[in-house]
Amino acid sequence: MFVLAHLTDAHLGPLPRARFAELAGKRALGVLNWRRGRQHRFNIATIDLLVADIKAQAPNHIAVTGDLVNVGLAAEYLTGLNFLKSLGGGADVTVVPGNHDAYVRSTAHHSLLNWGDYMRGDGVNGDVTAESAFPFVRRREGVALVGVSTAIPTRPFMATGKVGRAQRERLAHVLDGLAEEGLFRVVMIHHPPCGVRAGHKRLIDEEAVREVLARHGAELVICGHDHVQMVEMLPGPHSALIPVVEAPSFAAGPDDRHWPGGYHLYRIERVPGAPFPWRCTMEARGFQRGDPTVATRSVRVLTEPVSAG
Repeated sequence: MFVLAHLTDAHLGPLPRARFAELAGKRALGVLNWRRGRQHRFNIATIDLLVADIKAQAPNHIAVTGDLVNVGLAAEYLTGLNFLKSLGGGADVTVVPGNHDAYVRSTAHHSLLNWGDYMRGDGVNGDVTAESAFPFVRRREGVALVGVSTAIPTRPFMATGKVGRAQRERLAHVLDGLAEEGLFRVVMIHHPPCGVRAGHKRLIDEEAVREVLARHGAELVICGHDHVQMVEMLPGPHSALIPVVEAPSFAAGPDDRHWPGGYHLYRIERVPGAPFPWRCTMEARGFQRGDPTVATRSVRVLTEPVSAG
């Protein structure tokens, strides 16, 4: 059995000091948003409790689906790197960037520049700052982690994402190859490719991404962005259903107005002899509203083996 932990949207604080010139445009709005709201909702004590719980569960691997930083200040990416190191090394933790990690154009590449060891595919050496670095693939004990980037710089008041045609084409090819290998394909993406949300937060090419998944398949899609827990099913090839699961913010406390903070554990097990040989169970761990104890909050079977005939 392979155990995968998934966390997202840590929005690490506090904000570092910034020069006046760095606070022009969108960043000024982001700093105001942090000071008025997020610094009170998100705190390191919450994160420390959840990190300790993850380590107590001893997963085989940890997946992080973006938004480690807030307004794209250069020093924030070093804070993000230190956080990732607290979770584990690059071989044991996989990251994809979120919209806050590409908050402004001038530092949009800093997540790749600083976190490259955590978002480099198997067998890839050197620079991962090129657009063609995505999607990347990491194979771990029968599971393939497929890292997709939706991180693009956007205008003020916008938090949209985009995969883009070139990355979608590469993703289709990657998914086909991993299916031939018989691996359990986990697509990691920050913006959910389904669900209802305001237009300024949507995945711009979500329909095209869903078409790729419907045609080429995946066994699981994990995401973040909305700071809530969500489970939806998308159609896949041959009448299969693909679970799409969004985790809540990793920095939210038990009284957060969106959803109490937490993370997900996936237990992925291969059952020999079945045409579809995978059982995947999701355990949601974290806070319950008004309860600061980190514990199991729900358990759900997402996929079951399908027998012959």
